[in-house]
Amino acid sequence: MPSKPSKRYRKALELVKVGQHYPLKAAVELLAKFPKAKFNETVEVAFKLGVDPKQSDQMVRGTVPLPHGSGKTVKVLVFAKNGAAADAARAAGAEYVGYDDLIKKCVEGWSDFDVAIATPDAMVEVRKLGKVLGPRGLMPNPKTGTVTEDTAKAIREVKAGRVEFKLDKAGNVHVPVGKASFTAVQLSENTRAVIEAVVKARPASVKGSYMQSCTLSATMSPPVRIELREFLATTA
Repeated sequence: MPSKPSKRYRKALELVKVGQHYPLKAAVELLAKFPKAKFNETVEVAFKLGVDPKQSDQMVRGTVPLPHGSGKTVKVLVFAKNGAAADAARAAGAEYVGYDDLIKKCVEGWSDFDVAIATPDAMVEVRKLGKVLGPRGLMPNPKTGTVTEDTAKAIREVKAGRVEFKLDKAGNVHVPVGKASFTAVQLSENTRAVIEAVVKARPASVKGSYMQSCTLSATMSPPVRIELREFLATTA
């Protein structure tokens, strides 16, 4: 929460009952009642997980297709040597396709793209970009479907609204689920898809409470706590 909350933020906060956890549908409806910002805010779901980020066997990571997309125009870069994979990537709408030239630009600090995809053979050189792309969350990874021979399929998925989720160093996960301009149904279904994916990604080694809290918020709004019982009941 900002050190000096704006008038709009304070008005939104007045609508939230202290300590209240809202069913998903009610949480989305409450978010829609908040005073609007002057731009189309991104709506995000955030989780506090009962895992140890320092333990490799407790990493929570994956991807999930949003039923209604993310509302964001996604710029895709594809590392591929000349050939069928590169041609397919161009045909599928990738903004940037190349190999040595793009690797060189990335080394120099360029990162004007949202998702990087690479063919397996291209990873021989691309993996050397780990220190450059890794901290920005742009490194291609087989676990997220961004290292693949089928570049066209991967491009279609990320442009259609497939989002990645990954545990941060504090044990939190933040995932965009759409825009404030989305309908309540669109936001509810997108958020449900993400919550179910994160619940499913629970590491086998985790004991005790896994999903400690879940909140929904827009860029400039206070968070709304989501009641998780309906999601956790299926995994009990």
